[in-house]
Amino acid sequence: MTTIPFEPRRFRSTADYYGRYRVPYPPALIASVAQRVGLRPGDRVLDLGCGPGILALAFARLGMAVTAMDPEPEMLTAARAAASEAGLDIAITEGSSYDLGPALGRFRLVTMGRSFHWMDRAATLVALDALIEPDGAVALFHDEKVVATPDWPRPLGELSERFSPVRSETRRAKARGAADWKRHEVVLLESPFSSVEKRSVVFRQTLTADEIVGRAYSMSVTSPEALGDNGPAFEAELRGALAAMAPHGRFDEVVEAVAVLAFRPAGAARPILA
Repeated sequence: MTTIPFEPRRFRSTADYYGRYRVPYPPALIASVAQRVGLRPGDRVLDLGCGPGILALAFARLGMAVTAMDPEPEMLTAARAAASEAGLDIAITEGSSYDLGPALGRFRLVTMGRSFHWMDRAATLVALDALIEPDGAVALFHDEKVVATPDWPRPLGELSERFSPVRSETRRAKARGAADWKRHEVVLLESPFSSVEKRSVVFRQTLTADEIVGRAYSMSVTSPEALGDNGPAFEAELRGALAAMAPHGRFDEVVEAVAVLAFRPAGAARPILA
């Protein structure tokens, strides 16, 4: 099964853009997951691959004891600042799925927001089996674009291929084109957390050209670091394409925010935490 090579600093230079411009997770989706898992104030939640802390903050607002973990120091700085601004107490720790171990303690829920595909997914789930409480769960959050009007992702994708060919090649290999790439749901079904279900919220939002440019810079394939000296030319061409598509400067998108929930099947043996 395809596993993407581990690059702990893949998202270096994206922290200033990620929290502001990525598709948000609606509060209704967070509440639905918390209710389904049966979370109560004080329950421990691990946000693995937390980035700037979007999910960590959301669950901390519900009263959970949240640990936010990411290998990128810039992301952790952003998460720490966001938690401080919100007046939330979140444990921040540098590390990745390769650092999971008993020292972290046990959790009722482990969340991953747009991060699971960067991990050795099967090995991560085995490691989490030793950390998640018997009635706990894994929740994989992501978003799926239903429609974009005008179709601004098309020129963004074309420019990504031209201005960031190395990262674009990695993106293609990572996923979905690889012959042995398995969807997350299939990986979960083959793991200790094989009882799988979904929650989702569909919503519409309007973007400006500035927000689309910010979205591009929040992605590893078109991060400021990945683009390097090509950054100004990339942005100029992207803004030109966007202006030609929508002179009024408004872009509508319909997005489905998704949480894939995975529990151990009823009656499954529980690991003992060392």
